[in-house]
Amino acid sequence: MSGCYEISKAKDDQFRFVLKAGNGEIILTSELYKAKASAQTGISSVQKNSLDDSKFDRLEAKNGKAYFNLKAANHQIIGTSQMYASVASRDNGIESVKKNGPTENIKDLTHVES
Repeated sequence: MSGCYEISKAKDDQFRFVLKAGNGEIILTSELYKAKASAQTGISSVQKNSLDDSKFDRLEAKNGKAYFNLKAANHQIIGTSQMYASVASRDNGIESVKKNGPTENIKDLTHVES
């Protein structure tokens, strides 16, 4: 099973998207956007940039957990990973984004009542 994007609406009426792996686990979360079209543009940017290893910033949080950001050509952060217990787990997460990022499977959850 391949991955997918899900666009949803936050409580403050802003939009975000997540990239999920084939197993349903969230592997990348976007920032908040004021317009759904901006979130859709963010997805297009992930689809394009997720194949380029140089677009991944491999980072470590103050608590020692590993994580990564995916950046666009303009160096803006497109999405951020979860916190991982190890560098190896983080690197597996990057590989999962590379594998699932190009998917065109997009689920629009903005019309679903919560």
